[in-house]
Amino acid sequence: MNSSRTPASPHLCLVGAGNMGGAMLGGWLKAGRDPKSITVIDPNPPQSMADMIAEYGVLHVVHAKDAARPDVLLVAVKPQIMGAVLPDLSSLMDGENVLVSVAAGTTIDQLEKPFGQVSGNAVRVVRAMPNTPAMVQRGITVCVANSGVSAQQREDVTQLLAAIGDVDWVENEALIDAVTGVSGSGPAYVFHLAEALADAGVAAGLPEELAAKLAQATVSGAGELMRQSDMPPSVLRQNVTSPNGTTAAALDVLMAQDGFPSLLGRAVAAATNRSRELSKG
Repeated sequence: MNSSRTPASPHLCLVGAGNMGGAMLGGWLKAGRDPKSITVIDPNPPQSMADMIAEYGVLHVVHAKDAARPDVLLVAVKPQIMGAVLPDLSSLMDGENVLVSVAAGTTIDQLEKPFGQVSGNAVRVVRAMPNTPAMVQRGITVCVANSGVSAQQREDVTQLLAAIGDVDWVENEALIDAVTGVSGSGPAYVFHLAEALADAGVAAGLPEELAAKLAQATVSGAGELMRQSDMPPSVLRQNVTSPNGTTAAALDVLMAQDGFPSLLGRAVAAATNRSRELSKG
């Protein structure tokens, strides 16, 4: 590695500039990271990402062989092509730097295998699970590392991912499947809630455009209120629920034995189980 690089500003190589990779790239640049410390490897980035790369002067290469060895190699490609992509990255790993993957269902063991021993050392790997609100720097990412990753590298990875939202670490990799079920897939549940709420408004007689506006504003506004409040969701719910009022009538339905908690529990379990299946190949 280049000894002139400081731990606070590691040289970063991003593989894949699609939705998630692009969100992270945008977050880093908006946070003030030096564009010259970033290399993007992508044979065909979306036009919006190509424009951002050109605007900021980020180095863009098509093939891994054309990139310099980074301190952090962050792989943001779809799980389905991870197996084909990883072997091509072997020239970028030196046994001291760290590989970070944000691919769902790809285990640390699967990330290590294509590299074997590098300079006599096992590859240092972090498996991370972000979510799509990263696109507006409001995501949350949970990480787990193999034993080779140093405390400084954990801090480097935390700083990188903090540009797109909150970051937490776990020590048990098996928990990443449940993280996927809750936060990784969770934004889709919230979007579906907004859809269903709008449809219910239309069924109650509202014009379609107004129902959609009310549903979206309610979901996003409630989320922002929850983010800014020190109170847990259960207390916020109670605060807007008058005895025998309209909200109480609705919650009697949603909180019934076969209601929202049961339904969402089954949904999270299904996503968690699917993540486990993907991990097994």
